[in-house]
Amino acid sequence: MSFTVDFEPVGRRVPCKRGDTVLEAAQRGGIVLNATCGGEGFCGRCIVQVVAGQASAPNYTEIAELGEAEIKRGWRLACQTEIEGDLRVHIPAESFATAQRTQTEGHDLPITLDPAVRAVRDVILAPPGLDDLRSDAARLRDALNMPVLSFPIPVLRTLSTDLRLHEFRASIFLRGATVVGVRPPGTAALGYAVDLGTTKLAGYLVDLESGTTLAAAGAMNPQIAYGEDVMARIRHAISQPEGAEQLRKVVVAALNDLAQRLCAQTGRSVEDIADAVVVGNTAMHHLFLGLPVKQLGLAPYVPAESNAVDIPALDLGLEFAPGAEVHLLPNIAGFVGADHVAMLLGSGMLEQGGMVLGLDIGTNTEISLITPQGHFACSTASGPAFEGAHIRHGMRAAPGAIEKVLIHDGQIKLQTIDNQPPVGLCGSGILDLIAQMRKAGLLNNRGAISGTGFEARIQGSGHGKEFVLVPGAENNGMEITFDRNDVTEIQLAKGAMRAGVEILLKKAGITAQALDKVVIAGAFGTYLDVQSGVEIGMFPRLDRDHFLQVGNAAGAGARMALLSRQVRQQAIEVARRVSYVELSSEASFSGTFARSLLLE
Repeated sequence: MSFTVDFEPVGRRVPCKRGDTVLEAAQRGGIVLNATCGGEGFCGRCIVQVVAGQASAPNYTEIAELGEAEIKRGWRLACQTEIEGDLRVHIPAESFATAQRTQTEGHDLPITLDPAVRAVRDVILAPPGLDDLRSDAARLRDALNMPVLSFPIPVLRTLSTDLRLHEFRASIFLRGATVVGVRPPGTAALGYAVDLGTTKLAGYLVDLESGTTLAAAGAMNPQIAYGEDVMARIRHAISQPEGAEQLRKVVVAALNDLAQRLCAQTGRSVEDIADAVVVGNTAMHHLFLGLPVKQLGLAPYVPAESNAVDIPALDLGLEFAPGAEVHLLPNIAGFVGADHVAMLLGSGMLEQGGMVLGLDIGTNTEISLITPQGHFACSTASGPAFEGAHIRHGMRAAPGAIEKVLIHDGQIKLQTIDNQPPVGLCGSGILDLIAQMRKAGLLNNRGAISGTGFEARIQGSGHGKEFVLVPGAENNGMEITFDRNDVTEIQLAKGAMRAGVEILLKKAGITAQALDKVVIAGAFGTYLDVQSGVEIGMFPRLDRDHFLQVGNAAGAGARMALLSRQVRQQAIEVARRVSYVELSSEASFSGTFARSLLLE
């Protein structure tokens, strides 16, 4: 009997048989796990979490290595876990032998530095004595000549120790007249900006005094183990007694880990982080704050809060300076959240002038249309197909993923990430493949596989006709194919996106030909070939110079808000003037979506 192992967060589904180990299935799927002992069970490196499905009972080796508490949470050794049915397995970052590609780069726009937190870097206090019995708080007020200086309780709890540790010289982090932290003299205050995506996290460590980004790194959102998209996570949050708190805790732990990693890269301490800005879509925002999400899963998808939020970092479980706060930009409406506001700020769309279309492509794709008639926005459920999920040989962007495809003069040319042997298709490669198959006459506009010239590459299977992109004989027995079901997944994703665009154009009373610029943001938007998107009808048929790819603009916008209170105010004003369009309530949406499925 054949089973399937669904590996997250790589989005790879691998066929297997009863008795195979999870490690063997991973290797068959081109997923390279740490297994320095060769699968004997004694190195303890191939740790995975069985989220759902049927697997063998833990053996003595696993219990001895991991402990009973971890076993109860689903943690297993991949080399010791045998498959007894369909499985869903989460691979933590440390178990990968190679890293996945994440997107942190964006375009930095000029701003006037005006952070919410500043550092007075060398404050000298008179030490106490028998003739000077002032409290430590009063002593600091006098040294700074700030009689109204206030101290949050977490700061007060460490104030006396910190002042004496540094012999009454210190760098004082201030938010207005509130002490955020007390650090060694000369210490500059740091800021932490985060783009909290459904699939990926992007973190930035910033010097609040100079505005310099000191380090940037990405990670997978660990919530993906509980559902690939926001609706799946909402269902988990409301269906399990501790589901919402479980989702909140795993992402907080990931943000703490990412902050630790960034600080380690720069030789700094997480206690130097005096301020933070986090942006995400409405669901990510609510799950992070512990707000109710049930109403988000039901029409009309109403947020609990849309205004900007400031909350002590400690209240969230974030381990920064004791008085640090986290600022969350405002949401717009529905699933168009703070990350889209940040994208608008960080992409430069607001300063483009003319008629500008912006798409932040991800598991959810947010779309904005700015015209003289107004600013319209919507969210489309593009799903995880652009991340390689639900594609038979799809995967996320990791070494060995096919990222570019060219079919020309009867030849097929491929490019893989890191030039590794091909193990699957990531989103940009999938988009290229469909566009190239259309140009070569191997796909009709409805997505059916046919045509001449590559008959030897077209074969029947249980999935109907499939195109053999990489023959097994040329790839150590690993065949990579693309079938009708795969095409359908992309049609649904691109159809939803294009339908959203057409609805907004209709709202504004213009056609695509009137657009001056199309701005494409997001990780997938960074690496895709725009012309491939045009060829299959995902983007309007415009000249290439109409398109601008801006990388992680949401991350750039988060950094701008970290460095400028004026930008935070601008974010509030932008969110207020956007007209949100709920696509499900539009009478023309169904017909527009059906037409948008065509590959043309």
